[in-house]
Amino acid sequence: MAAKPITIVGGGLAGLTLGIGLRQHGVPVTVWEAGHYPRHRVCGEFISGRGQETLSRLGLRELLERAGAVNAATAAFFSATQSAPPRSLPARALCLSRFTMDHALAAEFRRLGGELQEDQRRRDEDFGEGIVHATGRRAQTAENGSRWFGLKAHAHKVALVADLEMHVSPRGYVGLCRVDGGAVNVCGLFRRRAGEGQTPQNWREWLCGPGGSPLNRRLAAAEFDENSFCAVAGISLRPQRAAARAECCVGDAITMIPPVTGNGMSMAFESAGLAVEPLAAWNRGQLSWDEARQQIARGCDNAFTRRLAWAKWLQRMMLTPSFQNVLVRFVARSEWFWRTAFERTR
Repeated sequence: MAAKPITIVGGGLAGLTLGIGLRQHGVPVTVWEAGHYPRHRVCGEFISGRGQETLSRLGLRELLERAGAVNAATAAFFSATQSAPPRSLPARALCLSRFTMDHALAAEFRRLGGELQEDQRRRDEDFGEGIVHATGRRAQTAENGSRWFGLKAHAHKVALVADLEMHVSPRGYVGLCRVDGGAVNVCGLFRRRAGEGQTPQNWREWLCGPGGSPLNRRLAAAEFDENSFCAVAGISLRPQRAAARAECCVGDAITMIPPVTGNGMSMAFESAGLAVEPLAAWNRGQLSWDEARQQIARGCDNAFTRRLAWAKWLQRMMLTPSFQNVLVRFVARSEWFWRTAFERTR
């Protein structure tokens, strides 16, 4: 029987990881990527949750550690006026810049014999048999009258009180974490209401937070790497089910979890891991394409549905100004709340 190749449209975390997993099974794979490697992307740049198990199973955790990944063991939350002391994470996170991570995964995919088409946008919209949709998030122009956008830059000369810091404010939130090379990733999700300017004019002002806030004080002496700045708009945070899609999807092409949970990278790796065996079985003629697609969709929905529901609730609390100080106090005082929120979103 002739080998049945697989085409993956999108070379982000999910697409590259799926390509690597399939090459480990000897499946011929081509990945189409509209951009190039290495490059910066708007991303929290830490892996927290079961995605680390996928990385270990595929032999990729060691690859990322060799690339310079650092462990995160503590986290702290802040509002514009209040601070919570650092708390131990129930499970350690792995931190690595997307600039380094994507480059390492792309090199591994090529080493295994995968074909990687960089700077190539696939024009064919047909996602039929043998084609996996991994192009990332679904664009959303407006949601409840607001438009979401993300900003990210690396900075030096930033003294963190915890390995991961989350700073919330009435217009969004900013996460900080130390990544490879001693840099601190400063990544924010913000909401722009109808009638406000179309694009932020001063990204530093958005990322550094309101004057006098813990975030503003934390970044007062920061030296930002201009080349690392990137932005993304049209972000949709509405939970979606994989079973509702007609095509085979992985990663953010299925759904995007609110970044406040810190579980987006993990879900990308997990969805890729869940897709490897069904697609390898299709390649061997053991499953039809529809059977493989449905198996992947069920696996992803079973893994992610509860997380998405809890994340939606947590996101709403995070972005309601009257709840922000309450949430910070809960994190500071309630071990139960801290562990429950962590575990239910992973």
